[in-house]
Amino acid sequence: MSAEPDTARNGRVRRGAIPVPRTPEMADEVGAGRAAAAVARTSDRGARIVAVTIALAWHLAIGLPAVLAARAELAVPQVVLGGWLLVASAGVYAGIRLLRDTPLPAPPLAGLLLAVDVAVFAAVGRPHLFSPANWVWGTLAWFLVVVLWGRPVRWLLALLAAHAATALTAVALYGATGAADLARSAMALYGTSSLPAAVFAGATALAALSRGRAATAVTANALVADREAAERARLDRRERLALVTGAAEDVLTELAQGRADPADPEVQRRCVRAAGRLRRLIAESDDVPHPLLHELRAAADLAERNGLPIDLVTVGTPPPLPVRVRRALADPLTATLADAQDWARLTVVAGPDEVVIGLVTPDRAGTGATGPPPDDGDGQVEHLDERDGKIRWTQTRWRR
Repeated sequence: MSAEPDTARNGRVRRGAIPVPRTPEMADEVGAGRAAAAVARTSDRGARIVAVTIALAWHLAIGLPAVLAARAELAVPQVVLGGWLLVASAGVYAGIRLLRDTPLPAPPLAGLLLAVDVAVFAAVGRPHLFSPANWVWGTLAWFLVVVLWGRPVRWLLALLAAHAATALTAVALYGATGAADLARSAMALYGTSSLPAAVFAGATALAALSRGRAATAVTANALVADREAAERARLDRRERLALVTGAAEDVLTELAQGRADPADPEVQRRCVRAAGRLRRLIAESDDVPHPLLHELRAAADLAERNGLPIDLVTVGTPPPLPVRVRRALADPLTATLADAQDWARLTVVAGPDEVVIGLVTPDRAGTGATGPPPDDGDGQVEHLDERDGKIRWTQTRWRR
C-alpha cells in the first residue's frame, strides 16, 4: 500500500501528486476584482442605455428628416445620406455590443466617425452649414460617446477636439467668418458636445466609485470571514487537543504509574488503538483534497508499520463531510484495526449522497475494541460490527 496515494487505478490506491491550490489571498484578490467589475458594469448599465438611446433616436428622429427635406439643396446629397446610413449602422453595431457587455473595437469605429464627419461637412454645402441637415453637429458627439464607452475621458475629449477642428475648418473654408457665424459655430460646438461629455465623464466616475466601494466591501467581508475562520480554527484546535489528550491519557497514565504492564497484549492493543486515533486526529488538520481518504490512509499506514498487511481499495470520491461525520466514519475502523492480526482489507465506496466504509479482518475470539460506544456523527452515521468466529466485518455508513 502506498504511503501517500492520491489517484485510483483499477480500484487500487496509487501514489500521485496532489495539486497545489491557490492561496486564500490569491482567491480573495481575484474574487474582489470580479465583484468590483460586476458592480461597476451593473451601475453604469442605465447610463449606457441612455447614451445608446439618445444617439440613435436623435439620429433617426431629427437628422434623417432634415436630410431628406433638404436633399435637393445639398451640395452632394449622396455623401450626406450615405454618411448618415454608415453612422447609423455603426451605432447599432456598437450599441448592441455595448449593451451585451462585449468589448468594442473603439479605434476603428472612432476613425470611421471622424472620416464621416469630414465628408459630411464637405458635402453639405454653404447654405446648410448650420442647418439641421448638417446632422453631424448634433449627432456625432453622442456616437463618439457610445463607441468610446469604458475608455478614459481624455479619449473622448481628444475626439471632440478633432470634431471641433473639422467644424471650424469647414466654417473657414466656406467663408463663414463673420461674427454671427463664428458665434453660431461656438454655440453649436458647445451645445452639442458639453452634454455628451458630461454624461460620459459622469458615468465613468460613477463606475469607478462603484468599483471602489465594491472592492472595499469585499475586502471588509473577507476580513470578517478571516476573523471568523481564525476563531473556528482556534476552537477546532482546542477540541482536537482535548480528543488527542483523551485518546492516550489513560493508558499513558497507567504505564507511568506502573499499573499497566507493557508486555500485556491487552495493554499493547490499547496503545495501538490510541496511536491510531492520534494519527487520524493529526491527519484531520491536513489540507488535502479528500480529507476522509487521507485520514483512513493515515490509520492504515500506522497499522502497516506495526506489521499488519493491509489492502486499501477505494471506489468513487467522497463528498465534503464535516469533521464530526468523518470521525464517526473512521473511529470504529481505527479501533478494529488495532485488534487485527494476519491481514486486513479496508474498502471505501463513495458517491455524492452516500459513503460506505468496510473493514474485514480475521476474527479473534475474546478480543475486541473497548471503550465508549462509537460516535454516530449526530445520527448521520450507521455502525455495524459482525463476527462469525472466522471473519470480523466492521462497517460504517453515511447517507445524505
